[in-house]
Amino acid sequence: MVSFRSAVVSIVSVALIHSLDVAATRLPPSARAADVIDETTIPALLRKPSANRSLADLEARQSSSGSCDVGYLPCDSATVKAAVLKDVNDYFSESSYLFHTGQLLQLLSPIRLWKCIWDIFYILVQAIIIVLFKPSPPKTDRPSNPCGRIAIIGAGLTGISSAAHVVAHNFDVVIYEAGSRSSLGGIWTHVNRTSGLQLNSLLYRFHPGVLWSRAFPLRDEIVGEIERIWKEYKLDTRTRFETPVTSVYRAPRHESDSDDPDRSRWLINDGSDGEFDAVIVTVGTCGKPQWIGLPGMPSDAGKEQRSKDGEENNSPTQDNAQHDDESSDSGTDDEQEDDKHEEHSEKETHTPDTPPEPDTTLHPLTHKERRKRRHHIQQRAEKKKSSGSKSRKDLDTFKGIIIHSSQLDSPEFQLKGCERVVVIGSGASGVEAVETVLERFGSVADAERLGLWRKEVEKLHQMKDKAEDEIAEEVGRGNEEDKKQKKGVYVSMIARTDKWIIPRNIMVDTFLACQPFGRQMPLSFLWEWFLTHWQYNGVEDLVPKTKGIFEGTPVVNDAFLPHVRSGRCTYVRGEPVRLTKDGVLVKPRKEPSRHVHKRSWRGKEVENNGVKDTEHDEELVEADVIVLATGFEKPKIDFLEVDLFPEGYQRPDLYLQNFSTEDWSILMTNSSYMNAIGTVGHFHIGIYTRILLTLLMDQSARPSPKDMKLWVDVLRFLKRGATGGALGFFTYAELTIWLLGFHLLRPDRLRWLFFIMNGWGVYAKN
Repeated sequence: MVSFRSAVVSIVSVALIHSLDVAATRLPPSARAADVIDETTIPALLRKPSANRSLADLEARQSSSGSCDVGYLPCDSATVKAAVLKDVNDYFSESSYLFHTGQLLQLLSPIRLWKCIWDIFYILVQAIIIVLFKPSPPKTDRPSNPCGRIAIIGAGLTGISSAAHVVAHNFDVVIYEAGSRSSLGGIWTHVNRTSGLQLNSLLYRFHPGVLWSRAFPLRDEIVGEIERIWKEYKLDTRTRFETPVTSVYRAPRHESDSDDPDRSRWLINDGSDGEFDAVIVTVGTCGKPQWIGLPGMPSDAGKEQRSKDGEENNSPTQDNAQHDDESSDSGTDDEQEDDKHEEHSEKETHTPDTPPEPDTTLHPLTHKERRKRRHHIQQRAEKKKSSGSKSRKDLDTFKGIIIHSSQLDSPEFQLKGCERVVVIGSGASGVEAVETVLERFGSVADAERLGLWRKEVEKLHQMKDKAEDEIAEEVGRGNEEDKKQKKGVYVSMIARTDKWIIPRNIMVDTFLACQPFGRQMPLSFLWEWFLTHWQYNGVEDLVPKTKGIFEGTPVVNDAFLPHVRSGRCTYVRGEPVRLTKDGVLVKPRKEPSRHVHKRSWRGKEVENNGVKDTEHDEELVEADVIVLATGFEKPKIDFLEVDLFPEGYQRPDLYLQNFSTEDWSILMTNSSYMNAIGTVGHFHIGIYTRILLTLLMDQSARPSPKDMKLWVDVLRFLKRGATGGALGFFTYAELTIWLLGFHLLRPDRLRWLFFIMNGWGVYAKN
């Protein structure tokens, strides 16, 4: 492994042109062509080095090449060295690429050198965090004398992080995951490959041992880090895949429990894994992809995908409405509108031709059975209607492609060019869907104005270090891919509600999350004014007029507004009524009148590009492809006992928003929040886990059900009048105040302060 000093010396030496060839030949074999070629853009030989390879992949390459004996589970110093070497290799590879393509100005640019130094500094900052806060992994698969046993439901990001903290502090753990081994990582395994963090990765350190290679890593690196933590903390032998949890119930009390009468013990499913001292529910707020039902939608739309997910219903229910975080759809309002469309379509089916429902007085149907019956009746009614006259165009069925936004990077989804793509949904999933479509297939406007694909092929012929046959092969491949994408597509978004979109700027995002009140305040307009004139410059009409910045989860994105501003995406305000064979019928929103902002360009006032308000009763948005950016279903927690969540103290109205007010041994990290400005993957995961461990170890620190309900009631009083209720929205600063108050309001807990907040003081006995 190259030392840090030699790495810096190597970077400086790259200014000499002669050293470029030498540096390229001295790289590890796997870090030459593989590092230069990125598989996401074309043509292949002109791609810059990939900055999104996971550290696990790099370490595996180095181990195989003999340059560093680190393997898949390296020590901390080896991990940091591998990350530094990766940046050095990328710098050399890019320098070689620029030299051989004749781009000498960029080659000698000090900005590139400064960026490389900054990337190394970014890694060193994370290294300091690792040294200070990372708990030591256990040396054995099972602790010899554990302090207790904890069950964790869900093997996503939160579940793996919680389990790693548990085993590091001398507790045993069992992880239950309903999915297969490929589902390790939770929602990140179901999103597009191009999906990534919208917040800076310094704000997404779901475990202190994480080491990101870049500020905004993509899905593969995130899943790779989750798996690395999973293996490093020996959680692979503690995970039960394909084991859905159907019931969690209290174990019978034993005589030995007399010294600790307030402590519950729990059994999972049939109890074959024994008793657990506590349960951490980490099912999150995003489950299976949510498919909505609109009139005119083909009956088989999404059927294959839903069958893979094991769904029984074609239409979502209100219980499955999805909430926003930075990696999922923020369209809570959108999902509620979907249910309104569904209810409307159900009412339309109750015509004289529809057979009445049988009397179920003697045997009442369950909610699920009633929905299934209504859906069956609706299908029969639609069949009768389809057998009649089809002269009315609005009764036609959409003939194009319908996919969920989570399927956009599927290899089977290919477009020839010039298709009209309509995205339904304006939340984070919709914004990301627009970005993904334009990245994959390009825009018609760009294809007409620029001939980028021709320029890339011309550059390919200028490469002097490639053999003729290799150039011909890459030219053919590049041309073949270019021809598929050169025409571009037309993209429109149907927005049922306007969402706040904030920049991917660590300073702005941090300052927004530092608002301590967790609600809209009189001075919140200052932030809205700032975002309107900076983030929304040129498209001010997209600023939400009926919702404040601190009243819902904002979308974090830098690409979408420029797409609308440049006309690459048309933003259509309206509510989808039904599908026709030609597209989507949209009706105007019912909201206060809007003031159309205008901007000046070269002394002339022009209206905002790409923004369109529906003016008529119904307006057709033509479509060849419809993308349902409707987010994901909210996972159910019906496997828990009902008495754990009495009326008035259900999600999100829980103690510290995550503990059941009836029993502190039930923790629901990241499974109860609704809306927030902050991050779901940061230090609070470990803090909540260590609070639970503290309550297990110290009887005097435990809150009573009365105390936990009082905490919720006091917060309701302080935040009365807040949109969404006291706990329906919060900021990360408010959450930090809750966690500090856990100690300050109970001075007897202060002795656990450094353990709970920093993880210091309690370690595993190896």
